Amino acid sequence: MSDSYKVKELGAAGGGSSFARYRALVHGDIAIWRVMRNELLALLLLNLPGAPGLLLRQWLYPSMFRQCGPKVVFGRGVTVRHAHKISLGRGCIVDDHALLDAKGSSNAGIVIGDEVYIGRHTSVYCKNGDITLGDRCNLSAHCTVFSSNRLTVGPGCMVGAYGYLLSGGEYDPADATPFAAQSGTCTQGPLEIGADCWLGARVTVLDAAAIGERCVVGAGAVVTRPLPTRSLAVGVPARVVRQL
Repeated sequence: MSDSYKVKELGAAGGGSSFARYRALVHGDIAIWRVMRNELLALLLLNLPGAPGLLLRQWLYPSMFRQCGPKVVFGRGVTVRHAHKISLGRGCIVDDHALLDAKGSSNAGIVIGDEVYIGRHTSVYCKNGDITLGDRCNLSAHCTVFSSNRLTVGPGCMVGAYGYLLSGGEYDPADATPFAAQSGTCTQGPLEIGADCWLGARVTVLDAAAIGERCVVGAGAVVTRPLPTRSLAVGVPARVVRQL
């Protein structure tokens, strides 16, 4: 993470107004009228129940985003930050209480393909990184997808509940700086998950690991190193037990 971004994010306990800090955290560098519009939409529609809420969010929320395809469904309580750096394909579903956060000073943000499902209470968020979810990806409930580098999930992937995909987000034990004062964005490289993979419930994929196309990873596994295409892997750390 750049020093300028770190200052902006942590900024400011000692400088800038409360509104300026809130704007930097939630909205980023956009015009005040866009901040006000996004705030008004959230105030009126964030938790509006039933069909009226679904229809009004589907109609009005797209104006917040960099790009939003037709027929995108937003559930109740969906939190969106730095929406101007988020693109959504057609027919996506963002279920109740999910988080989309493209925070960063120099990143491209989040690109979500067509017909992607983002489950209830799932977080897709950046810390000056980039995230791409390919067409028809399915993230189940309570997943976390985090990037301070670059994270790509190929088309057609299925990620079970409580999955954790991590690109970056490491701390440096060799640095004398207390961990709480470090940026937490050290990284060994981008994370790429190939097309048509199935990751079971509570699978964790760590920084710089990679998963080839058409792999299956058993529930509870922790992927710490690259897995070749068409592998079945299980365990902690995950190991390949056979080819598919």
